[in-house]
Amino acid sequence: MAIVDVTVIPIGTKTPSVSSYVADIQKLLMQYEQQGKIRFQLTPMNTIIEGELPVLFEVIQAMHEAPFAKGIFRVATNIRIDDRRDVSREMEDKVARVKSLLE
Repeated sequence: MAIVDVTVIPIGTKTPSVSSYVADIQKLLMQYEQQGKIRFQLTPMNTIIEGELPVLFEVIQAMHEAPFAKGIFRVATNIRIDDRRDVSREMEDKVARVKSLLE
């Protein structure tokens, strides 16, 4: 299982706010989560998704396409992939491990 950090940036929006684009992407992710394909977490600056890598690539493509569906002509998408194969870890495990070292 992989964990991916994704930031989708619609370029050329009418206002500086992109929250409506973020909301559209979150709705898309909810559909994938309801199907049991991924888990995800919204943060103030990005979205973290967790699942099998081939599915995550499908999800990333859908996320990237979402602003185009609203009439945007340019989208930049940044992704960072953590694909560790020697152990199975969830996003919460990574945070818990760091917190345990702070105690």
